[in-house]
Amino acid sequence: MFDQNNNNINLKTEDNATPSVSLFKKCLITTLTLLSVNFSLQAAESIKQSYALTHFEDKIVVDGVMDEPVWKSATKMLLKYENNPGEGIPATAKTEIFFYENGETFNVAIIAYDPEPELIRASLRDRDALWNDDNVGIIIDTFNDQRSAYEFFVNPLGAQADMRMDDTNGWHEDASWDAIWNSAGKITDIGYVVEMSIPFTALRFPQVDGKLTWNVAGWRNYPRDVRRQMATYKRDRNIKCNLCQFDQMVGFNSIKPSNNFQLTPTLTVSRQDKKSDVPGAWESGDTETDPSLDIRWGITQDMVLNATINPDFSQVEADAGQLDVNSTDSLFFPEKRPFFLDGASYFDTSNFNFVHTRNIAEPDVGVKLTGKTNEHSYGLMVANDSNTRFLMPGNSGSDIAVLNDESEVVVARYKMDVGEHNDVGVLVTNRKATDYKNTLVSIDGNYWISQTDSLRYQIARSESDNPEKVTTEFGVAKEQQGNAYSLAYSHQTRDYSLKAMYTNVEEDFRADLGFQSRANYEKVVLGGNQTWYGTEEDTLTQWGYFGDWDKTYDQDGKMLEQEYELFGEIEGPMQMYSNFGFTHRERYFDGEYFYENQARSYLQFTPTSGLKLQFFTRLGKQIDYANTRLGDVFNFETTVTWDANKHINIDFTHNYSQLDIKGKRLFTANQYDVRFGYQFNMRSILKFVVQYTDIERDADMYNYDDIDDRPHQISKHFSTQLIYSYKINPQTLFFVGYSDGGYQDDDLDSLERNKRTIFTKFSYAWQL
Repeated sequence: MFDQNNNNINLKTEDNATPSVSLFKKCLITTLTLLSVNFSLQAAESIKQSYALTHFEDKIVVDGVMDEPVWKSATKMLLKYENNPGEGIPATAKTEIFFYENGETFNVAIIAYDPEPELIRASLRDRDALWNDDNVGIIIDTFNDQRSAYEFFVNPLGAQADMRMDDTNGWHEDASWDAIWNSAGKITDIGYVVEMSIPFTALRFPQVDGKLTWNVAGWRNYPRDVRRQMATYKRDRNIKCNLCQFDQMVGFNSIKPSNNFQLTPTLTVSRQDKKSDVPGAWESGDTETDPSLDIRWGITQDMVLNATINPDFSQVEADAGQLDVNSTDSLFFPEKRPFFLDGASYFDTSNFNFVHTRNIAEPDVGVKLTGKTNEHSYGLMVANDSNTRFLMPGNSGSDIAVLNDESEVVVARYKMDVGEHNDVGVLVTNRKATDYKNTLVSIDGNYWISQTDSLRYQIARSESDNPEKVTTEFGVAKEQQGNAYSLAYSHQTRDYSLKAMYTNVEEDFRADLGFQSRANYEKVVLGGNQTWYGTEEDTLTQWGYFGDWDKTYDQDGKMLEQEYELFGEIEGPMQMYSNFGFTHRERYFDGEYFYENQARSYLQFTPTSGLKLQFFTRLGKQIDYANTRLGDVFNFETTVTWDANKHINIDFTHNYSQLDIKGKRLFTANQYDVRFGYQFNMRSILKFVVQYTDIERDADMYNYDDIDDRPHQISKHFSTQLIYSYKINPQTLFFVGYSDGGYQDDDLDSLERNKRTIFTKFSYAWQL
């Protein structure tokens, strides 16, 4: 939610006289030379303050009213600085934050004064959905290692958002992490007040005798015509690390030992009907009752064991729609299942996504141990999967292999912190079934040369044994072995950044438990950006440009792609952000080279409170992958987010795409994703979701040898969902819902439903 680095996209430049292998070697040698220089990362120059955390035995009623006497003696901090768009200037509005602990919970109260309280933006919200509102929160680095942190935010009505933040190489957030904690908010005539009570069992921190030191920051998002961000610390944009600039809080020595044991039984009851023939009669399915049990045991404050029996991995709400037309890549869907999300960051690596747990589609059992002791962090996960599938990568796209067999999965990760900000880690993954195995070993790390310069590196090797089904379907050998390498350099200052990256993935390299969609390529990327900042008198708050150049070869030296990108960007009134520019690309596909020149633009703004608009446009030349020729593409994406009032929220997304060949329309695609939500209160919500995709093709313009390969002129798909949910916390909840779906093709005169499901789900988290 916070763009700390104002630096979203890489830029690239060309060395047009050097062959690919020589170019890559020179980049690698130059970077390794930098590594040999003995620099050390100095402490942030900003002045850090230290606060003694108050301890009281008292407990508070979390209601957004600071009427408990304990708040008068609590540790107090002020959000004195505006860090965006202002640069450490005095805060626009006054904000006070209070802390104390009682041995069981970390308690926080925030008074957000507002000179115009009638302009406060707030709605009743589902979890993690408050970012268009006014909100306040805290960011806490509980290990005092300046590498990762927890974020807890609350809007003026008490809606929650929580995230994990990683700062090893810039500010990166993971909103999928959820904790069980209490919050409340109340709007007053001087602004609003928020209270939070965070159990220590929800956090991980060192197990020590005596006092702890946490890096802490209070934060306020203040969305008006310009979205302002205020904090307790004055951020230096010339320093790449963020947590190293936070103030420190000392205390916590009265934290009481806890069993930190949680049992979450879940019961899911569902029935699915389907049609074998469309149109045709419905075939009633059996009512299925699936009990499951999740166990979470905090062995210590920094070591957690998760286990699951007959796990409930049902996903209630549909993924966001993605238009899959004229593409060679597999679609990526994020993980949403609680067992895999808890401690997921312990398995992350520097440069590659080698652990993507949605590849474990249908497990029966799972066990996971994650933790951190001093400078050592570790993770071990074991599970089975009755639906084994994985990516088969190539240098121009990827496909999915499906085995009709159960597999066993093991993932092990270890990382050691070195010095103030450096780290090195090892990852091992193994997936095994009958006549099939994929094993991967990886070493990765981060090395900080200075406060503004850093390196990320990763080396990996995989070995695969393929069953006959895979060798026949994909034309690969029975045994495959391959290596992958990646080295990335970053130089980042207040006004500009430079980046360089080299990646080499051999043809037979596979990461069957990750999302590695390309192989057999060697790529170099060079890029950067330049940023200027406005003052209070300027209409624009920020402007600049970014761009990159990259060049890719296969392992035999054939150039696969060369690309130049250059974009301008501006920020200004109505919380407006826009970027616009062009891409020039020479791409090799199916034995031919094609030139793709495209113009692209993106615009988002909030014309009035509660209404956010986003538009993306792309037009120019693009390869027709189905027929190996160049066409004219036009894409237009629209997203509207509207809070009609504090109860009603509507999200609308429309994705339009067309491709013309020599003035004739090859296809037209429309995809709609509409989500209506009515929030009765902070726990109770009714959602209605409609997803519809319509692709019309001119089948006579497609090349095919067999009539069975002729594409459908009409391809329409739809799904609907109606879900009521009551959530006490992320694990204690109740769902009841109905969903259906259907399609239309050349053989049908209209849309026909072919599946429908009714379900209910109940889970309860027992904390012992």
